[in-house]
Parts: sequence; structure tokens; C-alpha cells
Amino acid sequence: MAPALYSIQTSPPVRAVQMCAKAIDLDLKLINVDLLGGEHLTEEYLKKNPQHTVPLLDDDGFLLADSHAIMVYLVSKYAKDDSLYPKDLKKRAIIDHRLHFDSSCLFARGVNISMGLIFFGDKSIDPKKLQGVEEAYGIVEKFLEDSPYVAGDSLSLADISFITTITSWNVSIAPVNAAKYPKITAWIKKMQQLPYYQEINQHPLNVYEKLVKSKLSK
Repeated sequence: MAPALYSIQTSPPVRAVQMCAKAIDLDLKLINVDLLGGEHLTEEYLKKNPQHTVPLLDDDGFLLADSHAIMVYLVSKYAKDDSLYPKDLKKRAIIDHRLHFDSSCLFARGVNISMGLIFFGDKSIDPKKLQGVEEAYGIVEKFLEDSPYVAGDSLSLADISFITTITSWNVSIAPVNAAKYPKITAWIKKMQQLPYYQEINQHPLNVYEKLVKSKLSK
């Protein structure tokens, strides 16, 4: 039986898990969670995931939240090789660092803005919060100075995680300035060539862009 993923298509972390699954040829059973309707706050869902977040993985009764933990688990259990998450300790440590950076900075700073717009009635973007996203972009640009991917010379879970985050902020709250961030811009174009990128990321991005922008004051 395919692992089940509680999800919503507009969520960057959900899309990251889906891209990871495609990369390792793993089928997932997608179960939509109505976040706008509060389904994630029901007693039934909270028993599964007290964090009341998506994605949530159910692998034959084993429940796991957080996209980064889920991707590491799926690759460790189901991937045919370790290319996305190498067993080499130093390579893995760099990838782990990038995943933690996504959680604590790159994704966290952007979702702080988008959550306010989508769920809490914000009509504009606080310039100080936007500055935080720009600072995160600057750090990613540094990551890409000496390597073609964000955690080294080959595609890894870090790239899959970063691409759904950055492209979401790019179309909605913080456009990536090509002149200011040429490395990120080139990396995005490279990631867009992945065979599963359009299917998993591009269409939901269009939906996400309309959703966030609809909340901004005209």
C-alpha cells in the first residue's frame, strides 16, 4: 500500500515531499486537508498531528510530520540509491544544515508573511518582515557561489526543499531580483528542467500566487 500524505496543493512543504517522492519513483496516496475550513484543527486530525500542519505522512500507521523529516525518511526507506541524501557524513551534514536553514529561516520568514495574509486578515506586507526574506535570499545566493546546487555539486533534498519555498515567495510576496540574485535565478531555471517540476510545482504555484495576491489591498 502506498504511503498516504495529508496535504494541500498550495503548501510549499507538501510540494517538496511530492517532488521527493517523484524523484525516487514512489507513489503517494494524497489526502486533501481543508486548512481554510479548519479540518487540521479537528480532534481527529490533532490526534494524528498535534502540530496541526501539513504535510503529514502515514506509512502503514507510522505517522510523521514536517516535510524535511518526511523526505529523509522516504529516501532512507524507499530510494534505490543515496544520491539525494548521501551516506557520506560530511555531505549529509551540509544537506542537514540547509534543511534546518529552510525550516528556521527561508521558509519560516516567508510563511510568517503569507499566513498573516491568508489566515489572519493582513492586507499588506510588513517591510521589516520582507527584509527578512531578502536576507534569506542573500544567504542562499552565498550557498550557490561555489557549487551548482545549494548543498554541493549534485541535486539533493536541500534543493527540492528550497525550490518549492523560493518559488512560492517569488510569485507571491518577494520576487527574486535577477540582477541581485543571479545565482538563485540560474539555479531556479535549472530546477525547472527536472522532469517532475511542472507537474508537481508549477500549477500549484499559479494557484498559490492568486490566493496570496487576492488578500493584498489593491
